[in-house]
Amino acid sequence: MPTRARYDLVNQVATVTLDGPERKNPLTFELYAELRDWFDGLKSDGKVKAVVLTGAAGNFCSGGDVHEIIGPLTKASPERLLEFTQMTGDLVVAMRGCPQPIVAAVDGTCAGAGAILAMASDMRFGTERSKVAFLFVRVGLAGCDMGACAILPRIVGLGRAAELLFTGKAISGERAYQWGFYNELCDPDELLARAQDLAYALAAGPAFAHAMTKKMLHDEWSMPLDEAIAAEAHAQARCMETQDFHRAYEAFVAKRSPKFEGN
Repeated sequence: MPTRARYDLVNQVATVTLDGPERKNPLTFELYAELRDWFDGLKSDGKVKAVVLTGAAGNFCSGGDVHEIIGPLTKASPERLLEFTQMTGDLVVAMRGCPQPIVAAVDGTCAGAGAILAMASDMRFGTERSKVAFLFVRVGLAGCDMGACAILPRIVGLGRAAELLFTGKAISGERAYQWGFYNELCDPDELLARAQDLAYALAAGPAFAHAMTKKMLHDEWSMPLDEAIAAEAHAQARCMETQDFHRAYEAFVAKRSPKFEGN
């Protein structure tokens, strides 16, 4: 049975679970497109303030399904191949472009395009038993897939990204944490709850400001420092116009915790 995505919304946190445990939750053509459209739709979804992305049955995602994707691609026309690679890249664009913070909860296998989904998230929690591998070279492909050559070096450094992308080697959860790919290592039984706790805390925060932080983290990649500082001045001034900024001040004066509403 092909992998499906389950969507659960609790306390303004959407938990997206890739569910195809027989093959360790691989991606299909249809699932790529579904996830792309869902993340893109978050731009106008005021009910979701944060996202947790995870996989079912002790694995995150094994990448593109060998039978559903890789086999058919070996017979596809050049035009169809480009259409596919652009579509998969659009999924990362949608993840990076949605205003909500995304927390990946990674256990077990996290390989190929699955590793890309974790990479494209804003933060990643993992387990010691997880294995992270950017496998493209093992099937005769380059490491430049879905933004990996742009994003991965910014997470783990250029040398370590080159090692992962040139060799296709799998690294343990402990190594992924040491290299900065994971923000935190968790016990497998606590992984999802830890990721959701962070997402709940983010959802209770100033949503407009969080969206601005995510936007500027993305936009400033290609800016020189002086341009980045100028852009941040405009971004922060815009945040100071929000009611959440005023709510925070009023709460501080009243010696209580602020209740942010995202505007």
